[in-house]
Amino acid sequence: MFKKLLIANRGEIACRIARTARRMGIIPVAVYSDADADALHVRTHEQALRIGAGPATDSYLAIERIIDAARRSGAEAVHPGYGFLSENAAFAQACADAGLVFVGPSVEAIRVMGSKSEAKAVVSRHDVPLVPGYYGDEQAPDFLAQRAQAIGMPVLIKATAGGGGRGMRIVRRPEDFTDALASAQREAQNAFADPRVLLEKYIEAPRHIEVQVFGDSHGNVVHLFERDCSLQRRHQKVIEEAPAVQLSELQREVLYRSAIAAAKSLHYTGAGTVEFVIAGDGSVYFIEMNTRLQVEHPVTEMITGLDLVEWQLRVAAGETLPLTQDRIVKCGHAVEVRLYAEDPAQEFKPSIGRIRNVRLPAPSTTVRVDAGVESGDAITPFYDAMFAKLITVGSDREQALQAMAAALGETALTGVVTNVDYLQRIVTHPAYLAGGFTTHFVEDYRGDLNAPPAPPTRAELLFAVCAVLVRRGGGDAPWQTRDHFRLNHDHVETLRLRAGDAEFMLDLAHRRDGLLVTLDGQSSLVTAREMHADRLSLVVDGARSRATVFVDEAGVHVLHDGRYRGFVVFDPLHAAEEDAAATGSLTAPMPGAITAVMVKAGDRVVRGAALLMLEAMKIEHTIVAPFDGIVTEVRYSKGEQVAQEGAELVKLEPAT
Repeated sequence: MFKKLLIANRGEIACRIARTARRMGIIPVAVYSDADADALHVRTHEQALRIGAGPATDSYLAIERIIDAARRSGAEAVHPGYGFLSENAAFAQACADAGLVFVGPSVEAIRVMGSKSEAKAVVSRHDVPLVPGYYGDEQAPDFLAQRAQAIGMPVLIKATAGGGGRGMRIVRRPEDFTDALASAQREAQNAFADPRVLLEKYIEAPRHIEVQVFGDSHGNVVHLFERDCSLQRRHQKVIEEAPAVQLSELQREVLYRSAIAAAKSLHYTGAGTVEFVIAGDGSVYFIEMNTRLQVEHPVTEMITGLDLVEWQLRVAAGETLPLTQDRIVKCGHAVEVRLYAEDPAQEFKPSIGRIRNVRLPAPSTTVRVDAGVESGDAITPFYDAMFAKLITVGSDREQALQAMAAALGETALTGVVTNVDYLQRIVTHPAYLAGGFTTHFVEDYRGDLNAPPAPPTRAELLFAVCAVLVRRGGGDAPWQTRDHFRLNHDHVETLRLRAGDAEFMLDLAHRRDGLLVTLDGQSSLVTAREMHADRLSLVVDGARSRATVFVDEAGVHVLHDGRYRGFVVFDPLHAAEEDAAATGSLTAPMPGAITAVMVKAGDRVVRGAALLMLEAMKIEHTIVAPFDGIVTEVRYSKGEQVAQEGAELVKLEPAT
């Protein structure tokens, strides 16, 4: 077994791989970019080496720099994690050339499965069912348009080297094909340096099921059952679970047989995931194979009791698979949610900034937390916005989802916007609880999932008020007595709080027997009992309750009764500034790279016309004209980096 392992990744997966390595007596080595110099995966590794600047192309995607770091560290093996170079055949080859063990499949397996077209050609020879489509090399737009017509609308354009939903477009009308093709090819070129695409018949409302497979260098291949990854948005997975529900035994037989056949067709070694869609009529179709560890691998670990990273390391070291197929058993049900710094109310716009406070549920026998951040860490524009994963397990799906709802209710971050509340709405939605949902779930229930939040409860407002008083008193000082408030006994004041667009005016009377809080004519007597770290305990009209509270520059944050609520202490001047900023201009919604420029100075444009495109954190944003006007200046060219949010991109004057 290796003595030292370089982990060519960052964030939660780097931390997760390191945990297994340490348990096995292997020293993990981290790499980091300038943007990650103080990141959690750097702080917690025994050794960490700088590999370049913030952009991934200058660091985590820089093969020579990672190989050099491995040499300097004395590592014998390299684990790529997922994303970045994990499915890059050139990187696997570079490791081999440098005398390093690549913890993954062979170079040839990565190369073949890295091309969705070639992958389908290979597995089709082994009785693996395919979606009708075009998987050839000819890429001329007119030719592809003709093939799309032959396949029949709707058709799916998909980057052959793609992943994570990038370079993918659905086309429902022939007249939309040319623009969709150009957009998919542009995104594929920017993301994978390969603009080639394939075409598939678009399966309406499918389920997305994947099978975890493992192979070793001795010819053994097994499966570790399936995962349901149908809960997606923009072709990216949001929630995964194992095993899948509402599958017939025949469907499972096709899934397992096809997955094993796909792996054996390549003499596959290491961890791999074979992905399928299940059409409305129950037909099972192969779509691709991911030659790496998946983000969602923990749900498989939770139902099998196995450590897939340990299996990867043992196989990479030349050992046989730890178990044969008949000894791999599943027990219970597991669910995973991906926690993102993003705003679901603004089309999942990534939220860039520094995390002020992190509150995650305590790990237990039913709750697992794979985190890549702590309080004080930053979400930067350079990388994916996922910062952690929550995984829960139960004896059945109902118990696993109950545990997940409770775990999400104990989760909050301040400083950035997150999708925690959005995930909570999903895992408690009746249609999700019923199971058997499709990849269209997010769109089908968009109204429910994006509904305005319920008004703050009276309890949340009371906790917010008391948290402000704690902060004003310098911490725990105002609460040192367990029986009474002793703050300016006869002083009366008004505190204005805002939650979203709603404002609340609370009258506070500091009395000898406590704090009398009046809201909308109703009064409550509050007595502080305990304040330890971020846990505040109150007695309200004789009833005790407790919440997690944070107070920082952004406002007051309350986590109570399974729900997070943020408040700001109302400042009319600050509100006026916000309203002025909301009028907006042609500015960058976040830092990123300009991928296309459609106009030049002097062009006359109409309202809604596309001016340029900016790509940031895997999302392509189209900047459009807010009114009819004349372009007076274009400040960026294609390929240029926009360094900060709010940078002016285009100057536009109203047409006269």
